[in-house]
Amino acid sequence: MGYGGSERLTMNMGPQHPSAHGVFRAILTLEGETVVAVDAVIGYLHRCHEKLGESLTYTQYPSIASKTDYVAAMTSELAYVRAAEIIGKVDVPKRARYLRVIVAELQRVASHCLWLGTWCMDMGGALGGGATVFLYCIRERETVLDLFEALVGARLLYGLHQVGGVRYDIPAGWDKQVRDTVDRIEQRIVEYEEMLDRNAFFLARTQGVGVISRELAQEVGLSGPLIRGSGVSYDIRRAEPYSSYEDFDFKVPVETEGDCFARYRVRMVEFRESIKIVRQALDGLPAGPISSRPGSSRWGRCAFPRARPMRGSRARAARWAVT
Repeated sequence: MGYGGSERLTMNMGPQHPSAHGVFRAILTLEGETVVAVDAVIGYLHRCHEKLGESLTYTQYPSIASKTDYVAAMTSELAYVRAAEIIGKVDVPKRARYLRVIVAELQRVASHCLWLGTWCMDMGGALGGGATVFLYCIRERETVLDLFEALVGARLLYGLHQVGGVRYDIPAGWDKQVRDTVDRIEQRIVEYEEMLDRNAFFLARTQGVGVISRELAQEVGLSGPLIRGSGVSYDIRRAEPYSSYEDFDFKVPVETEGDCFARYRVRMVEFRESIKIVRQALDGLPAGPISSRPGSSRWGRCAFPRARPMRGSRARAARWAVT
């Protein structure tokens, strides 16, 4: 029995629960529908990144780093190559820095789409059947993945970043495609808010729920929208600018309530601020190289089995230039 005389129930949630994704287990103590205690059990997943790093070079590891957060792989790659560049004192051309900002903010938009859609679906059928917001958000996320596919040829793990810059420059017409995409998403954000901000069920399930005080947020080391939703105005892009973020004008959204609704409002503003940064980066995208790594040209020779017939028995050697 609980202190208030209510019967308490201990229930296991995860790691097989859909929202736990196989990596997290929570032992819940319930009083009715209220969770009064949680025993968090972590450690169900370890990808051996540290061990893999022991046998890979700094040029090989970015493809492994991208898997640490497979729905924000662009950002994971960038964090690793920045660390290597700082240690090696490697300069990055300005064009490459701007391209990094563009893809990082597009990745933020795509990540927030996945967050909002799955979060609303977890809150249930009162939000338009439960899957409505999810399907709308995935619709927009797919358009961002279309941009990444056009840039690097992949939709989940990208391999764009390398120490010293980026591997690929933007193809012809890609910048216009980006502008059209962010314009469309910006309009859809208004639709999301119209569906949620005055929805009584959404408000009941977010306001005053999951409150994290400013002191607790700092004590346990929260970051990103979580700590900004608890009243701490800290954004590493502003506090320790990297990749030319100091060139861009953007707002760091902060809410003070510390509940789920506050964190929702922070992320909804971040949608718009990321779009603003993308537009500024495209407007100011400088010409020049995309990597500071020294380039070289080599000739490779091989005899093709289906060579063009020539007099006698000579085979034709083909040469390919690789830069």
